[in-house]
Amino acid sequence: MTDHAKHAKAESLERRKAAEPGPSAGQQSSDEMTVRRKLAEAALRDREERLRAILETAVEGIITIDERGIIESLNPAAEKIFGYEAQEVVGKNVKVLMPTLYRDEHDGYLANYLRTGRARIIGIGREVVGLRKDGTVFPMDLSVSEVRLAHKRLFTGFVRDISDRKRLEKEVLQISELEQRRIGQDLHDGLCQQLAGIELMSEVLEQNLSRKSKAEAAQAAKIAEGVRAAIGDTRMLARGLSPVDVESNGLMSALQELASNTEKLFHVACGFECPQPVLVRDHASATHLYRIAQEAINNAIKHGKARQIAVRLTAQSNQASLTVIDDGRGFVVKPEQTSGMGLRIMKYRAGMIGATLEIRRANGRGMLVACLFKSDL
Repeated sequence: MTDHAKHAKAESLERRKAAEPGPSAGQQSSDEMTVRRKLAEAALRDREERLRAILETAVEGIITIDERGIIESLNPAAEKIFGYEAQEVVGKNVKVLMPTLYRDEHDGYLANYLRTGRARIIGIGREVVGLRKDGTVFPMDLSVSEVRLAHKRLFTGFVRDISDRKRLEKEVLQISELEQRRIGQDLHDGLCQQLAGIELMSEVLEQNLSRKSKAEAAQAAKIAEGVRAAIGDTRMLARGLSPVDVESNGLMSALQELASNTEKLFHVACGFECPQPVLVRDHASATHLYRIAQEAINNAIKHGKARQIAVRLTAQSNQASLTVIDDGRGFVVKPEQTSGMGLRIMKYRAGMIGATLEIRRANGRGMLVACLFKSDL
């Protein structure tokens, strides 16, 4: 091929190349969108992986439910706490993780929030009880938060098993109760006996002095009277430190005496009703129940200005109830209220014996404090 022919061929190729259409603006835009989509998908996968890693390594149990209370996910910590594999409960109502007593209460909270928008448990940490797969009930800390998505909202529960903490608290409280009981017995059996001896000597001294000096005999009589008063005060102090006798009927006797002393000290009508014997064999549990009644009575008098108080102890099968009802002015109990008027102490004591405590207005006037417990404690 001559040089002229080669040159002509090259020019032809150049013209053909120039004539070929390049990528249009639309194609360039499509390619850019594809790249951006892939980057966004990669970023989303990265966030999902990080979230999954956080959920799987979190020490707290994390449960998500929808607006109907249906479980959507459990993390490994929640599986360990409740004893379920996630696939066993996903798609079921969260009530499967609650004792029967609290199931209706949970539905009420959720329905009320969805209807009114007023949160009673959302965003508030509280102590509740959970139900494991094997049927055991355990105490736990629960906090709930709300997550709003494009077309629905979820509720996330953060759960921590506090069984060990409660066990330690119970042991500490039992040690304290035992020490109080020991001091009360020492006062009754030791100091009271010594004072009784002094009283007897004072009476003998009074008799001897009566033959010699009426004035000195009168002074001895005053000493004996003062010692008798000291004995009464000491016995009351001992009774306050150890209010419940060891016998199985000790709680009933102690509540009867509590009602009687309330009438004498505060000049209010306070009665005790117990239609049939309610036996609480465990001394620590009986003492907790007594203290709950005592605190409820104090609240009724001090804060409610009650004039009539009724203490009732009833039992049906192995379930028993201790209630204190007054006719005072009452007060509003908020779900998040944890202090004031001894409410926290009463709830704490109820939790120590596995009981449930209800505090509410009674028939529009006064307050009702009800403690439900096992009668064979």
